[in-house]
Amino acid sequence: MVLVCGTLALAACGMVKKDENASVIQRKAVQRWDYLIAHQADKAYDFLSPGYRATTTREAYATGMNNRPVTWKSVQFVDQSCTEDACTVHVKLKYDVAVNMHGVRTIQGDSPLTEHWIKDSGRWYFLPGRPRSAAKAVE
Repeated sequence: MVLVCGTLALAACGMVKKDENASVIQRKAVQRWDYLIAHQADKAYDFLSPGYRATTTREAYATGMNNRPVTWKSVQFVDQSCTEDACTVHVKLKYDVAVNMHGVRTIQGDSPLTEHWIKDSGRWYFLPGRPRSAAKAVE
């Protein structure tokens, strides 16, 4: 009986931990995009993986992200798939792109994005990488 209760308790702890990770990742993914949408890439920098931050300064990242030829308008969390130390997150991003076409100044769009998050030393970080969708090409 004690063995069964102990096994059930461990299983419940694993489910709580998984749900807790899912909640943290969902919040962090949306918050990072909220900073980028608000042109506060210096704050979004803190969500980047330690390895990326070791190779790119806060100022360089903020300048590059805040001066993109696209205006991000909103983000919507779609879903995620997580293990204990990695998550694949899907969001939908609405954006405007300035164009110089006869009678058209702006093109509006929305695209799905796939992001990768990793857990390092107990904290979750966004892992930048090559674009996996057409939307990333306009970032």
